[in-house]
Amino acid sequence: MFRRRLTLVLALFALVMALAALLAAASLAVTERQVLRGRVASDIATGFIQLSAQKQRLRTWVAQTQQGAHADSGARAELLAAMQGTLQRLKGLTQQAIELDGRAEAREENLRRRETLAVLEQSVSALARAADQARALPPGSDAAQAWTELSRVFDMPQGHDVRKLIAENIARETAAVQRERAAADATLTGVRWLWLGAAAVLSASAMAAALHFGRALHRPLRQLSEGAQALQAGQLGHRIALDGQDEFAEVAHSVNALAAELERHRERESAQRQRLEEQVNARTRELADALASLRQADAQRRRLFADISHELRTPTTVIRGEAEITLRGIDKPAAEYKETLSRIVVTARQLGAVIDDLLAMARSDIDSLSLVREPVDMDELAAEALAQAGVLAARQGVRLGESPRRTGRHVVAGDPLRLRQLLGVLLDNATRYSRAGDQVDITVEAVQDLTQGPDGQDEPADLRVTVGDQGIGIPAHELPLVFDRHFRGAQARRHSPDGSGLGLSIARSLARAHGGQLQLHSSERGTRAVLTLPRIRAQDLLAPEPLTT
Repeated sequence: MFRRRLTLVLALFALVMALAALLAAASLAVTERQVLRGRVASDIATGFIQLSAQKQRLRTWVAQTQQGAHADSGARAELLAAMQGTLQRLKGLTQQAIELDGRAEAREENLRRRETLAVLEQSVSALARAADQARALPPGSDAAQAWTELSRVFDMPQGHDVRKLIAENIARETAAVQRERAAADATLTGVRWLWLGAAAVLSASAMAAALHFGRALHRPLRQLSEGAQALQAGQLGHRIALDGQDEFAEVAHSVNALAAELERHRERESAQRQRLEEQVNARTRELADALASLRQADAQRRRLFADISHELRTPTTVIRGEAEITLRGIDKPAAEYKETLSRIVVTARQLGAVIDDLLAMARSDIDSLSLVREPVDMDELAAEALAQAGVLAARQGVRLGESPRRTGRHVVAGDPLRLRQLLGVLLDNATRYSRAGDQVDITVEAVQDLTQGPDGQDEPADLRVTVGDQGIGIPAHELPLVFDRHFRGAQARRHSPDGSGLGLSIARSLARAHGGQLQLHSSERGTRAVLTLPRIRAQDLLAPEPLTT
């Protein structure tokens, strides 16, 4: 069967690869050994050359000493140490050469190296004694005779011609280097041809196996692929016409049985799907309605929580601040306590009104707030709001301007609690988004649009309350969005991370509920919030009853 043939071929390939691995390991070991032998031979030749050069430098040092040139004794010690180190290195290399090459001629050559090194070791000892005894020549000494004696000491120590011995060894080691290099080149050439032949055999075998299995696999794989594509396209009636006893025929029979079973399941599922779709559509409509209701309820809940967190913060801060300032330090006069308690009562009333508003907002009634209208002196109300803002201003390090002058003519019809809440929002924003040392001002003035009074004189029809600061300002592209619920600009978030973006939205709603309007103007020098309210004319100040809307 096909599986057996494939297993046999794969086993043969595994065997060939194992043999190739063994051959590679053997080739690598032979090549590495040959290269190492060449390197050792080259190091030995270099060592003899270095030893000759070191001996010549020591000879020069002794000659300088005899001539009275004040040669450095440290240089002599370094030269002798270098010669001893070179001899020890040559001994080690000779021992390594013996371990790498066990041939008879190699053993004989290494024996000569050892004998030469023994002679050189004795000669170096003699040279060391001669260098230690080197002294400057007495005046009138024969320099030529001294040089001859020096040459005899360095060239023929203890009767051995060291110069000739070193020269012979350099020549012999140079020849050994050339011989080892030629042997390494021959080894590399043999390994290269060996691997080229092995690669050719493996390539031919792989190509033959690929050609055989390619022909054997083409037809069954094509039919199986066509059957799989037909099933993928939904043609469950397609059957694979593949007969025989091999593995591909077994797969074809299994796929055909699977297609028949899927075809039966499809018919049953089609009927069930239709019934389920009807049920799902009905449940989807019900869930969509329920989800819409939940989203609306969740949005109202989030909105209520956000409004509560925003609107309760300022009054509670004012109450706590008033109480802390009053209790701080020594006892104060009763009148001052009374005045503080009066401001706390006013703020508590404002807090109660805020809670009522939040409950109304929970019922989506912010646009239809219940206002108890009565004449309200905006000069007095602005002064009270400015006093309440003093606690937050002190905490922020912001300066508050003078209270508006009491004129008695800046009167509007409105709910004092709501208007105090509105001014509190504007002053809270101006103080919160100012830097330490900046100033916040509030002014009350009549608008120049005139209307005729009862005495026939023209009177301003509206009143303008302006809260100005020197703070961070609002970018021009954000001004149209500041009244949107929960909107906070990037610069505002960086300056004061806490906040919900609800204050200005509520303030505008309160302004509209009083028949007025709220506008913001901003630049790099700060922001101005302008509140415009209908002003009560002189004859209206005599109205006996407040109006409720």
